[in-house]
Amino acid sequence: MEEEQEERKEEHVFNEENEVTLEVPKTEGSNEETTENVSEEDTVVSETDKDLVESKETGEETHELTTEELLAKTERELTETNDKYLRQIAEFDNYRKRTLKEKADLILNGGEKVLTSLLPILDDFSRALENIEKSNDIEALKDGVKLISDKLFKCLAEQGLQKIETEGQDFNTDYHEAIAMIPAPSDEEKGKVMDCVQTGYKLNDKVIRHAKVAVGQ
Repeated sequence: MEEEQEERKEEHVFNEENEVTLEVPKTEGSNEETTENVSEEDTVVSETDKDLVESKETGEETHELTTEELLAKTERELTETNDKYLRQIAEFDNYRKRTLKEKADLILNGGEKVLTSLLPILDDFSRALENIEKSNDIEALKDGVKLISDKLFKCLAEQGLQKIETEGQDFNTDYHEAIAMIPAPSDEEKGKVMDCVQTGYKLNDKVIRHAKVAVGQ
């Protein structure tokens, strides 16, 4: 009996020792796993922080690039605007020079059209003078001179020249210049033009020479 009890006791002790032996590795394994988990979490946190820092740095670089691009775009637009402005100045300067030249040409050659239209009439006067020396027909010469006169006035009328009417007209300082006052034959003719000493003319609607007249009183 005593031997059996001792064997049981030893077996119990052996089991307890086994249990202790089994528990110790388990505890150490748990600590290692916990340490590994903490290390992994620290690593994840570190990597996350690193990613955040890199992301922040990348964002700042992107912002700087965007600012540079905007600056370059603004410089390009400014250059284009300046080029357009310079071209407009050059075009306006050319236009001004061209206008001044045209004005100078108009002043110098403005009468070219009128003079060209008068040349045939000048030829008629030359022929009339030749005929005066050769012909004794006064009536024919008078008719020839009248034709030339009518032709001359027609040519000038095409340029806008108009006679100022005086016969039977009321005296008007806008068109008439009184150089004499003569007795009127009747009361109705007082203040009217009695005689025209020099014909007046208008160029279109502008008076270029007043008619010199005698006015009844």
